[in-house]
Amino acid sequence: MSAGYSAFERLNVSRETFKRLETYVDLVNRWNPKINLVSRSSLEHIWDRHILDSVQVYRCAGQYKSWVDIGSGGGFPGMVCALIAADHSPDSRFTFVESDQRKSAFLRNVARECEIKCKVISKRIESVDPLDADVLSARALAELRVLLSFCDRHLSKTGTALLPKGATWKKELSEAQEEWNFDVEPITSLTEPQAVILKIKGVSRG
Repeated sequence: MSAGYSAFERLNVSRETFKRLETYVDLVNRWNPKINLVSRSSLEHIWDRHILDSVQVYRCAGQYKSWVDIGSGGGFPGMVCALIAADHSPDSRFTFVESDQRKSAFLRNVARECEIKCKVISKRIESVDPLDADVLSARALAELRVLLSFCDRHLSKTGTALLPKGATWKKELSEAQEEWNFDVEPITSLTEPQAVILKIKGVSRG
């Protein structure tokens, strides 16, 4: 059984979405040697390590019209969420903020090849005008206390941040709570029992 077929069963997505994800995985494999989208060691486990990890982020989101993914890099989790949304929420708007021009070009190429609409902003996050997002996602970008400053700038007042964090998430959470007020729901990761997705609302300075 191929890794792709096994992933199709685990992901529980439509065949149309899965075809887009296959196209995306193929593009990651082709571009990765040139611009290092993901670590070489994780590439052979891309379906579990990156795709499934991103799909679970999408499933933590409630209702939304605008989704912003910051520090998008190779597109995990944001591009995966956009590919799913093409079927589930076709009227939603996805925006990617990525300062690296080569990675921005990659994201635009994925959108074109997968036939989805999205906006890629090739600037540093702190220099982008507030985006008023319903959902904001970021993976492996910065410590939580730093991410919350981006949330404070780019989330709508009723928006939700979905932030995957690894085994040290409790330490990051404790440090962030010294500077910020927010409501948080830790959701245990399906791919790594020690990791979580932090579902955060109501961010304001402490």
